[in-house]
Amino acid sequence: MASKAFVVFLGGLLFVLLRRTADASPKLQVGYYNSTCPKAEETVRRVVVDWHRKDPKVGAGLLRLHFHDCFVRGCEASVLLDETASGDTWVEKSEFTNSGTLNGLETIDAAKSALESDCPDTVSCADILAFAARDAIVLAGFEDYAVPSGRRDGSSSWPGDVGTSIPQPMKPNGDIQILTEMFHKKGFSLREIAVLSGAHSIGGAHCINFDTREDVLNGKSSVDVQRDDTLLDYTDGPEPHIPTDANYTRALKKMCQGRGSGKGDEEDLGPKVDFDPVSPLKLDNSYYVRLQKGQGLLMSDNTLMEDEVTRAAVNEMAKDQRLWEREFIEAMIKLGKMEVLVGADGEIRKNCRFINK
Repeated sequence: MASKAFVVFLGGLLFVLLRRTADASPKLQVGYYNSTCPKAEETVRRVVVDWHRKDPKVGAGLLRLHFHDCFVRGCEASVLLDETASGDTWVEKSEFTNSGTLNGLETIDAAKSALESDCPDTVSCADILAFAARDAIVLAGFEDYAVPSGRRDGSSSWPGDVGTSIPQPMKPNGDIQILTEMFHKKGFSLREIAVLSGAHSIGGAHCINFDTREDVLNGKSSVDVQRDDTLLDYTDGPEPHIPTDANYTRALKKMCQGRGSGKGDEEDLGPKVDFDPVSPLKLDNSYYVRLQKGQGLLMSDNTLMEDEVTRAAVNEMAKDQRLWEREFIEAMIKLGKMEVLVGADGEIRKNCRFINK
């Protein structure tokens, strides 16, 4: 019996060690393309700047793409695929959270096309996405920083992985307890949840993601709202209090009146509302100041004020922009190392939307 327990212990220890080794991503390095494609990062930045000039909101889209890629199967560009190896078009893009809302895909296509012209079969789509997200952050006001690279592209994409991996904007999936479990599985602390959530100081969300807030104010719990809408799985447990500004909530409801065609198309998502109506294109700590006032756009934003640790982080970031910048960059670099493929474990796609034939 003792021998069996020892074997189980060794097996568990081996799994932990292997997992830590994979998460450490020792083969990613800054300047990975210095000898094989010296202008790789410069080319990606030029393309991002060009697209940003035409559509400043593409920056938020690129940041969201990188997050939605890394949090599902790791940073291996699965979110970019239009179809799988078998030709199945039911991919991550098809899932409700992503469908019709992914901005920046054409920017990645343009960067890939330029790099294939300069350095064929050299720069992965996963690295392009990581570089582009960094460039979007810089264009939104942050100082430049180095991004380790050397990722390979994956060959799988399944929409079922999205709902269980990406924090949803509404409860119960947006509850602080659920957020904690999701981020913890990926190796992130409670404080890092609050730090990364600050990305919501740029971009916005469609009405479908928050127009049930009025039900919370009227005494109907947000958990019940989601169960009735059958959008998310119901999770048993007490309903915590989420501080929200009633006037802001009602203003949002007015903006979203008449939402939806009932056809399930993009129009059915409703208007898109900025996370920060004052500086929607600038990454700044106004996001945290708004949370202190109960003016987070999504319930998954406001829920950060429920927990003692995340609430303390919100209060710190609200007072110190530079502190948040430093911690946000550190968290983004960590995000970019999640479950990456390297070497023979992946490929370098010729087209980011399709795996190589």
